[in-house]
Amino acid sequence: MAGGQGGGAATVLRVVLGRRLHDLREAAGLSFEDAGRALDVTHATVRRMEKAQVGLKVLYVEKLLRIYGVTARDEVEAFLALVREANRPGWWHGYRDVLPEWFSAFVSLEAEADLIRAYEPHYVPGLLQTEAYATTVLRSGLPHAPAAEIERLVAVRTARQRVLLRERPPLLWIVLDETVLRRPVGPPGLMRGQVGRLIEAVASPHVRLQIMPFAAGHHPAMYGPFHLFRFPVAELSDVACAENLVGAAYYDQPEDVSTFREALDRMCAQAAPVARTEAILSGIRKEL
Repeated sequence: MAGGQGGGAATVLRVVLGRRLHDLREAAGLSFEDAGRALDVTHATVRRMEKAQVGLKVLYVEKLLRIYGVTARDEVEAFLALVREANRPGWWHGYRDVLPEWFSAFVSLEAEADLIRAYEPHYVPGLLQTEAYATTVLRSGLPHAPAAEIERLVAVRTARQRVLLRERPPLLWIVLDETVLRRPVGPPGLMRGQVGRLIEAVASPHVRLQIMPFAAGHHPAMYGPFHLFRFPVAELSDVACAENLVGAAYYDQPEDVSTFREALDRMCAQAAPVARTEAILSGIRKEL
């Protein structure tokens, strides 16, 4: 999962398979050049397959497995089944007309993670937004977009929220700046509905929401919003995503990810504890 600006992040499963191919090649004692010759492609193509920078062709993968010494038919078929699944478009592919490439990668990370942590200083996170709130903030952020595009983006946001309704949903742990709750987004009724949605959400054992109050003063993440994803597969390290006006940067190098993780840990200690969240939200709702 390469760090950098724009849409460089691949789907999670493709990253996992690429890393498994890397491990198999090294265990077989073969170089990129050796694998490339076996496929009649350049060594750079093999390198890009392992780094999930290109799609995985079933015929290429089957041949690589053979030269790497994986010959048991059930193991080969299981691996190839994962390749076909990795090549299958995600549900968000149907919205590619309105989704930037970098955000398609974000949705893939969100869909596969078993832990999603985030700091949000500006808006209620998309996974916890009401439809009315989502519509309002999208219209504000995309003032020139036609109504049909806004409707499709709201539909994407609503579809993303299904991840919290799965049989085994991820743990969603958010540090939300008090500013998010104090800055009006639409009429008071809209904000009351949104705060009510947050109160419902924190009743779930899979949602932890902490409020960073004004009184807490400065904290380690005053640079902007970011997410941290953790996955239930050993091959995939944590991935951090920092958003900006034109895209996002993804980071998976341990030293980078640890910076985001440390900032979140310090903020969780500085913010109001989870046990106080419902009372804080209820108090704010009464003021609206």
